[in-house]
Amino acid sequence: MSASETPTGEFPPEAGPGHVVVVGAGIAGLAAAHRLLEGGARVTVLEASDRVGGKLLPGEIAGVRVDLGAESMLARRPEAVGLARAAGLAGRLQPPSTASASLWTRGALRPMPKGHVMGVPGTAAALSGVLSEEGLARIERDAELPRTEVGDDVAVGEYVAARLGREVVDRLVEPLLGGVYAGDAYRISLRSAVPQLFEAARTHTSLTEAVRALQGRTATSPPSGPVFMGIEGGIGTLPPAVADSVRARGGEIVTRAPVTELRRTASDGWRIVAGDRVLHADAVVVAVPAGPAAGLLRAEAPAAAAELSAVEYASMALITLAYRRSEAAALPEGSGFLVPPVDGHTIKASTFASRKWGWIADEDPDLVVLRASVGRYGDTEILGRDDAGLVAVSRHDLAEATGLTAEPVATRVTRWQDGLPQYPVGHHARVARVREHVAKLPGLAVCGAAYDGVGIPASIASAYAAADQIRGDLRGVEQLTAHPVQSLHGGAGE
Repeated sequence: MSASETPTGEFPPEAGPGHVVVVGAGIAGLAAAHRLLEGGARVTVLEASDRVGGKLLPGEIAGVRVDLGAESMLARRPEAVGLARAAGLAGRLQPPSTASASLWTRGALRPMPKGHVMGVPGTAAALSGVLSEEGLARIERDAELPRTEVGDDVAVGEYVAARLGREVVDRLVEPLLGGVYAGDAYRISLRSAVPQLFEAARTHTSLTEAVRALQGRTATSPPSGPVFMGIEGGIGTLPPAVADSVRARGGEIVTRAPVTELRRTASDGWRIVAGDRVLHADAVVVAVPAGPAAGLLRAEAPAAAAELSAVEYASMALITLAYRRSEAAALPEGSGFLVPPVDGHTIKASTFASRKWGWIADEDPDLVVLRASVGRYGDTEILGRDDAGLVAVSRHDLAEATGLTAEPVATRVTRWQDGLPQYPVGHHARVARVREHVAKLPGLAVCGAAYDGVGIPASIASAYAAADQIRGDLRGVEQLTAHPVQSLHGGAGE
């Protein structure tokens, strides 16, 4: 037993947790390390790749800095913005210059509707212009239908289609959820993906009534400030800044150090093998995706590993294109557009990055930068194409949607293999079981996008809860298990 550990294996909040190894230097692992250092721990972060940041990746195109991964973070939760400020980025936080997105559906770019919760409207009128007359009429029938029991969980698409018709799902819910999870709305868990709507649906007879109740609560105490936030230079600059802060506080970050073994020791500590390094720690935070986490936990927590092995992921690719501004006059106004799969196009979204982020436009006023994304759960054909093929299909769809036919001056393709965990029906119960099994091993915690939400604030909240768990404070874990963090779409092409 380590000097700071109690006989039960828990570290009291007033005591430092000793030496903690964090496996993974994505934003969750870095946030956990930051939190642990604040609590007095000695921290070592081990990262298999040659860089920190995971799915947050800074890059450049035609000399302009851009994001090659996620490009915005939800600002209505405190975790991501707070961590950015703690890492010295307060002066570089910027809201989008425009949040006026569109839907490319039924042969035209149509303004993104207002008055909905993740695509679910409070009234039929909210989707006027996007749905057909038949689709709007079907929404009106919701008030006449008997109550639909959602039970312990239900698929978003299945439930919404039963109440409001498939057109609502196919034309609006699907593209919005697809931008967050690259998933299938008819598989995605309502409880995990849209928890506020799940709770409202349990207490209201009709779905539109539930949405109006949520909207009413928001109207009585409207949140202040922007919904989303970016960072000058890109969201991808957040992980290196947090890493610098971790090092400044005495933490060690080791890259190119894949962990191959995680075992308990006779003294109730942990033995971690990473390449030719063997480390001994009082506690471990596993902050890697579900598959690698399952591999690490298989020896000591086989039941948790089995649950994590069942978590599926979707792959995607981002195609970044730079054009001369003089040749991009056809580009419509706004921040970009989403694409419902039902319309049969290849790209699922596009962001007009130079319009959305003022700092991109300022870096080269003569350049226009766009992003397009491809790839959904189960769609492997498109990602099998080479980079030139992905650029070609993106240009084809962009030309059809916007009229932009100019030749780009530069292109970049960034592939995210197994980039987004899927949250099918029952995901919340799986997460609870994983944590139940992990809790049987003192000094062990897990965190990341596979658990309580895929967005940046959700990953950071998960990391903070894991760090607090190591110190014996389970409140964060209990809160997240009961109430996952909704991950909203950060505009077109998030």
